[in-house]
Parts: sequence; structure tokens; C-alpha cells
Amino acid sequence: MGPCSLSLVDSSLPSEAEPELRCYISRRLSKGALLGGMGNIATVELSVPEQAVGCYCCLLEQERSPDQAEGDGNGDYVVCFLGGSEKGLNLYPLNCAVLISLTDPTFRLELDKYVQGLQSSLSPELLNLETEIRPYLSRWYEESVMHIHRVVQLVQGNISYLLHAALSHTHVEMTATDERTKADVARFVKAASLQGLVQEDTTSASLCKAISDDSHSNLVINCSSTPPTFTNAGVFVCVTDHCLISPFPKNHAIQDMNNLKRFIRQAEMSHYALFRCCLFLQGCGNGDVLLQNARAEHSGLPEACSIIRVLEEFLSEQAQAAVH
Repeated sequence: MGPCSLSLVDSSLPSEAEPELRCYISRRLSKGALLGGMGNIATVELSVPEQAVGCYCCLLEQERSPDQAEGDGNGDYVVCFLGGSEKGLNLYPLNCAVLISLTDPTFRLELDKYVQGLQSSLSPELLNLETEIRPYLSRWYEESVMHIHRVVQLVQGNISYLLHAALSHTHVEMTATDERTKADVARFVKAASLQGLVQEDTTSASLCKAISDDSHSNLVINCSSTPPTFTNAGVFVCVTDHCLISPFPKNHAIQDMNNLKRFIRQAEMSHYALFRCCLFLQGCGNGDVLLQNARAEHSGLPEACSIIRVLEEFLSEQAQAAVH
């Protein structure tokens, strides 16, 4: 499929960059690299001030009539969102939205969901381009990316408690606020959690259910004041040299989880390794979160479970010593 088979429907790109983007999309389509409903992000070279930009593109396939050949792209569309770079798509946006129609001879999951919300508005005639499609495309950054910024601005210095709740499978309850803010916080917590990144079994599922069923363990955020007040935030205070939970991002959490698993394996054979593991948990600022996930992941390994119980007792003793 060549660039001539792509019809531009709408774009906020500079005119000189549009043919370059169409050539890029054409190459992706010819290689079968665009799957319906699953967007992907890559760096592209375009005639814009940033030169190299991050490009999210997603193929939206329309329903086929019985007599329409398989693979016929007639009536399909590609939606593209462009940002400052592949890694900084959510940091330095150009806020350009492009809709390309295949009528001539894949933060990614959030964007996938947003793009699929456009599906019902697309038709061959596109009579609603001005009234529905263009306004919808223009809101992509506000709706799919800026909720992270809005949550950080909302909770301000208490962001560490929200991150800890996300990583420890703790339910977050919002009061005195609107539905959009509740949705923003829910999406933030889901994005910051380790869901799907650690091995899950009956034990971990039961653990998460027990935490969610205990209303006294819920983190309650009351938005009636600025900044909001946190109830049960004390549950998340960890005894470390820095006193408070370190607000580490998911990537750091995954790295710490991997380090802990390595320490646990070593501790099964060495008391010194067990000592190093204790020091690691004491200093990382998130020992309880790491142990909770490790306990669920190692539930079928008796020796590892014994090590984890020792580590939990160590953290408990440290907490009691700090109180007294």
C-alpha cells in the first residue's frame, strides 16, 4: 500500500510534515505492523521544529460487508497522536491529531481506549467531522495523559501515600469530590500498581481481597479542603531513616522487587545474605510493599516463605522500637 492510497481526512500538522507521516503510516501498513484497535508508539522524523517526534498510531477497522474482500482497507482509518519524543509523548506534546482514511486503490492502553471511543462516530461520509470527530481528537492529551498531572496537583506533597496505596493493593476512597476526579485517581492508582507484573495465585488474590474488604485499611482522601486531607495515611508510614514512604515510581518498584527476590534466594543459603536483605528493606522505604508482593509470589516455596516471615518480623520489631 503506497502513500497515494491514503486519504488525509484531518490534521493539525504543518503541511510539509503531512506527506512524511503518510509515507510512514503506509510503510507500517504494508508490513502488517498495524493491528486493528492496538496502537503502537515509535519515533518518526518529520519536518517540524522537534524533528524527531513520538508517534502513536492506531488502525480502526470498520465492519466488512459479506461481499467485501478480506484485507480491503476501504473505510478503515488510522488515528495518530504526536508528542515531543517516543519516551516523552506524555511530557512535551505537540498536541497534533491526524485522521487518515484508507479509501483509495497502538501511557498506549489509555490511548487505545480513547481512540476506540471514536469508532462509533466514523462513517464513510464523515458528515460529523467538524461537530464530533475534530473536537474529540483535539481532547486526546487532556483526556488520556493529563489525569496524571491533575492527580499530582491535587494531592501535592501527599503523592507518596497514593503511590504506596497503589503498590500495596490498598483501596483508595474519594469523598467530597466530583466524578472526574474520582476517575482520575482510579486511573492513577491503576497505572502505578504492580497489577499484572508479579505472579498472581490464590494466596495473592485472597490477600488483595482481605485488604480491600477491611475498611479500616482504606486510604480515604477528603477533597473538601486544599490540599485534600488523608485518613488512614498513618498506616502507610514506614520506619526508615527518612521517616516517610519514598515516592518511587513503578520502574523503581519493579527493580526493587527483582533485587528482593535475588536477596531471598541468596538468604536461603547464607545468613549474611539475610542480613543484607534486612538492611535493604530497612533502607528502601517500601519494605512492607515489597514483602507483601514477595509473599504472594513465593507462596508455594516453603524455604522462601520462612525467609519472608523472618524479614516481616524484623520490620515489625523495627517499627515497635521506633514507637518506643
